[in-house]
Formats: sequence, C-alpha cells, structure tokens
Amino acid sequence: KNYSYTVVDGDVYYRENSRMVKPELNATATERVKGMVELRDCVQKLIGQQMDGYISNETIRQTQRELNELYDNFTAKHGLINSRGNALAFADDSSYYLLCSLEVLDEDNNLKRKADMFTKRTIKPSEVVTSVDTASEALAVSIAEKATVDMPYMSQLTGKTEEELASDLRGVIYMDFNRKPDGSYTWRTADDFLSGNVREKLAYYQKALEYTEGTEKHHFILDNVEALKTAQPKDLDASEIEVRLGATWIDKSYIQQFMVETFEPPYYLRRSIEVNYSPFSAEWNITGKSQPSYSDVNAYMTYGTERANAYKILEDTLNLRDVRIYDTVTDPDGKERRVLNSKETTLAQQKQQAIKDAFRDWVWKDPQRREQLVQKYNELFNSTRPREYDGSHIHFVGMNPDIKLREHQLGAIAHVLYGGNTLLAHEVGAGKTFEMAASAMESKRLGLSQKALFVVPNHLTLQWANEFLRLYPSAKL
Repeated sequence: KNYSYTVVDGDVYYRENSRMVKPELNATATERVKGMVELRDCVQKLIGQQMDGYISNETIRQTQRELNELYDNFTAKHGLINSRGNALAFADDSSYYLLCSLEVLDEDNNLKRKADMFTKRTIKPSEVVTSVDTASEALAVSIAEKATVDMPYMSQLTGKTEEELASDLRGVIYMDFNRKPDGSYTWRTADDFLSGNVREKLAYYQKALEYTEGTEKHHFILDNVEALKTAQPKDLDASEIEVRLGATWIDKSYIQQFMVETFEPPYYLRRSIEVNYSPFSAEWNITGKSQPSYSDVNAYMTYGTERANAYKILEDTLNLRDVRIYDTVTDPDGKERRVLNSKETTLAQQKQQAIKDAFRDWVWKDPQRREQLVQKYNELFNSTRPREYDGSHIHFVGMNPDIKLREHQLGAIAHVLYGGNTLLAHEVGAGKTFEMAASAMESKRLGLSQKALFVVPNHLTLQWANEFLRLYPSAKL
C-alpha cells in the first residue's frame, strides 16, 4: 500500500509513489516499525473478517486473541502506540492513526482501556436487500441505498409496477413535473416536496391543472395542489410585519404617496419632486428635492431644518443613511476641509426620526394599502416552509454497531445528505464529530461525493482520527 511500511526478508521498506525505498532508521526505530507493521496487518485482517458476513465469530475471536497478544508484546517492549517514540518512528505510515485508535486514553494520555476491537465485533457487515413485500418498505430501502425515490429500483424490489407503487404511496411521495434530462419525471418524498417556496410551487401546479385536464397526469397534479394547499404558511397580519423606510420591496409609488400626503408640497411642484429607485444600484433618489422655498413650513421646520430640508432627509432615510450636516472651514494655510456640525446634525436626526414615525403611522392607515402590502410581504417573505429531516431510515454500513447515534444526530446526517448545504450549530458535546464522519461515509457510499475533506485545527488531528476510526474502524483516512 502506498505511503506505508512493510517488512521484506527482515528489512524495513517504505512505499512512496509506487516505489520501495529503504528508510534510514536506527535499530530501536526499526524494531518499533517491525512491531507496528505486524499490528497493522493483524488489524486490517480483523477488519476484513468483520466486514465479511460469511466469516464465523470463532474465526474473528481467534484473530482478536492474536491482536491482543501482539499488542501486549509490543507495548511491553516499546510503550503505548500513541507515545512520542512510536509516533516518530511510524507516523509516516498511512495506517498510523488506525493503530492509535486501538488505545483509549485518559486526559493525561495514559492508557484507560483497550479499544472495543480487541473484544467485540465493531463492524456490522453490509446486508444487501434484494426484495421486500410492501411499497413503504421499498421506499425506505430506496432512500437508504439510493438517497432518492428510485421507482425502477423499487419495482425491482417489490415486483410491482411504478403505477401500483405510486398508488400505494399516495400522499407519501409526489410527482415533480420538472423533468430529468432523460425526459422522465422525478418522484419526491412528502417532506422534500412540501418544503421550500410552497407558494410558488402551488401557483405552478395550479396553472398546470389547466393544461392537463383529461390527461393521465391530471390526478397527480391534483394531489400536488391539495397537498401544497395544506402546507402553506399562515399569513402574517399587519401587526406582525415591521415596515421601515428604505425597504426595497415597497413600491416607490407608496413612498411618493407618503411624501406628498405628509410634506404637502405646493401643487405646482408635485410633478417635479419625484421618488425613484434603481434596482441595479439599490439606491433611492428624490429629484427636485431642492425646489421647495424656505417658506415651506413642512419642508424646513416640521420635517426638516434650514440646512437639510425634509426631502433631503427622506432620501437619506430611504438609503439607510443617518443625516449628517457638515461645515466647510478654511485652514490657516488656505486648505478647505469639512467639519461635522454636531448641533445641526442632532437637529436633523431628530427630524429624521419624526419622518420615520410618521411613515410608521401612515403605512397601515389605509385599509386597501394595508391589504396590498400585507399580501405582497407574505408572498415575498412568508412563502418558505423549512424541510424536516428524519434520518431513522439510514443504514450506516461499516459503522461500529455498539455506537448508537441519537435522534438529532440522525436528523443532522439526513440534512447533510439531502439538504445540499448544512450548518451543524450544535453546542459542544452534542456529537458533531460523529455527524460529520457518518455524513462523509454515507455520502461516499451513496455516490453523492467522491472524497471528503475535513479541515481540522492541528492539535485536534489525532483526536479527530481516533473518533472517526472508533465510529468507522474500516475507514481509510
């Protein structure tokens, strides 16, 4: 095996890039390497036997006795495998961390006990399911083995047609009418189909009903529509929605209306003072904001100041900027610079708050406007239903059968496998290491990934490897 030591005719060699190299080792290091090569070969033999469902328990116990004897002899002569001397001698071997996992250490790095591999069957052999009796069992096997609803595979397991399976699983799986590249339809489980932007999905399938009337797909779409109706989030009402100036989902016509009704500009200016919004730069702009005369009480006293009128303050507010007033002063050397005028700034910011308060009072006052804004808010921001993940169906091939994952860990692993991207934000000690290890192994087994990469702090590398190999003793790290 590449990047590993081997012993040939009593001499130690190291294989690197498919070439056998004789390393420069002193006599003590050579003896350590020879002892650990024996241990490694025995461990790998034991792993192979445990993964083979046809090997008897007696044969496995015999190999465990051999491993115990080799380990006791080695540690009596060279100390713990995790000791510094053994690490220096054998750390370059790709199986070193596997050997380190044979020892369970305490906080002081002293031997607490030998690993379960010495006495127990730590790998459950994979059992291939070739047939099941019911459609629900076939679905569970399909999700576990294929990570999707694979109708041809389920038909093979049950002997039923896809139409019979769809009928048996009505309400459990739904047909997604976004076709695959080969032209076939995708089937999705209820927790997958009835999540995401369910308002958008409902609108799509309601429209599809009109075009499929009288076709064989019509009843599938009808099922989708009925299920999606029950999955719609509860509409929020105006009291539960916070609307602020500058929210880009509010149409500029409402801001224009607010500005005219609140600031009451002269009629001859109402067409020239106009609110605009650019979706490209996400910036609000009020044209003609300097046109009102200083005699305009609302613009320069009620909602503005002499230095910043109400329209300028409204524009800053829409762009989520605090109003600031600067004075230009000239230095003794003739250079001009801007200095914050704290008194005028404080006054202008008070007017800015008055405009915000006025908008908050105004926005829900008109019933028709309230209804339109509430509807738009719910369509934009209250349309997503989060998916609930259940990992109880997952078969963890190669996992230590003595380790039982908790419910939240199973759900987190299912989220990683089916969710696309996942943040494991559990608190310390909740089992994130096992979740990540199991997710990586299952993802590779199901063909969802080719290789997993874990970025770990340097001082946790050995601990991570030990935990990983305790959960999956046959893993190749």
